[in-house]
Amino acid sequence: MQKIISIVNGVAKKPEWRMASPVNFDINAHENIAVFGPNGGGKSMFIDMLIGRHPMFDGCACYDFSPNPEPGSVAANVKYITFRDTYGGDNDKTYYLQQRWNQTEISDETPTVKSVLDEAYALSGNDTENHRKLRDYIYSFFDIPSIADKHITLLSSGELRKLKITSSVFSSPRLLIIDNPFIGLDAETREQFKGLLDTMSRNLGIQTMLVLNRYEDVPDFITHVVEVKDMLVGEKVTLDAFRRGHTPTPQTCLSDDLRRQIAALPYHNDDYDTKHVVDMSHVFIKYGERTILKDLNWQIANGDRWALCGQNGAGKSTVLSLICADNPQSYACDITLFDKKRGSGESIWEIKKHIGYVSPEMHRAYHRDIEVMKIVASGFNDSVGLYTHITPEQREACLFWLNVFGIGDKAESHFLKLSSGEQRLVLLARAFVKDPELIVLDEPLHGLDDMNKRLVMDVINAFTSRKNKTLIMVTHYKSEYPECIHDTKTLIKNA
Repeated sequence: MQKIISIVNGVAKKPEWRMASPVNFDINAHENIAVFGPNGGGKSMFIDMLIGRHPMFDGCACYDFSPNPEPGSVAANVKYITFRDTYGGDNDKTYYLQQRWNQTEISDETPTVKSVLDEAYALSGNDTENHRKLRDYIYSFFDIPSIADKHITLLSSGELRKLKITSSVFSSPRLLIIDNPFIGLDAETREQFKGLLDTMSRNLGIQTMLVLNRYEDVPDFITHVVEVKDMLVGEKVTLDAFRRGHTPTPQTCLSDDLRRQIAALPYHNDDYDTKHVVDMSHVFIKYGERTILKDLNWQIANGDRWALCGQNGAGKSTVLSLICADNPQSYACDITLFDKKRGSGESIWEIKKHIGYVSPEMHRAYHRDIEVMKIVASGFNDSVGLYTHITPEQREACLFWLNVFGIGDKAESHFLKLSSGEQRLVLLARAFVKDPELIVLDEPLHGLDDMNKRLVMDVINAFTSRKNKTLIMVTHYKSEYPECIHDTKTLIKNA
């Protein structure tokens, strides 16, 4: 059987890129592989070796993509969509947290979805009837026409993922590698996308390798699974064998001691006594010809715990930007936050001091390699980056929350050196560090493995059990609802 990639005793040339032991792995023609493992286990390091981003000593790797025109070229035959691509990638250095909501600051030179995809299609050199049919099919599948005129800096994480996948498929790679392919996609789109990947494999000869850390995300069309953990690459096994050997996630992952410590945290805002945290009346948001929110009414009482739901593009993140004072259109709407009407003289920082927040936009804004401790401490000032000295009390609080999320040993590490899941845990610690009255979590479990997902749900439950703690959470997985959630608000996508 043809081995399109084969690694024998693979060792990266640079010591900092090496796995715990030499890598042995192969992928045969017609196989679809899931690379499965926990956060920080070495999955991305393994893929970087596989595609030549982390070169190995000579003789370790062989590639055979025949009968393709460039049978030995990895660059021509393999496309890799990383987790970071969901947040804009390496070409997104000028992005800042509120940019998506400040459309007046978007330059006409900023590319649109249409211009990016038109260029990608032209560069692919594939303009046969079959490729045009493939392009039209994917455009229809992802509803690309509905976002074609949007500037790429204004896209949601789910829309960015659709854009990157579409442009990658245009080149008809032999192997398409996608890191966490289903994050940011609503339930209906996730299931459809699994079908699309299966169809591409069967009908177009595009094999897939999915890098996953959640058991429920492993689709049925996968033929084999390779587990990567503790910087070790395991044996390739069949999907059935993997499922038979899988150990279910424990029902709780937060220790009783940490649960008690969260419950015992002192209250610093004794005068906080608002009845309604959020009150939105007939809110209408429109960008150009695109209506995002229409006649939205939503009242959130002190102590409520809400899940905010809706399809990709329904306006969930826009609602949260209004609540978190990141959207300038909030001044033109009838919105009251913490019993204070927007535009009545309150400052943005007066609002933000009550709110702990994490979102894909925030993750996207952290593109500098900042020390973890400084990122967590920036939560005290609601800034991206730290521009003040950390007090001993603040340092103690930062270490407490880093330990709560299981990454206390990463306090002196640098953000971009961490895995995507570890980065998300750092940003969660930042959200909780000032003990906010309102915790706003937009897709907080993006990129987390099953154990860390359960841990974060436990932390949310423990935190919101205290008085004057209100929760708004966005997730596309109902299985990710913490038990404390008791109300659901569903947004309908405007045509």
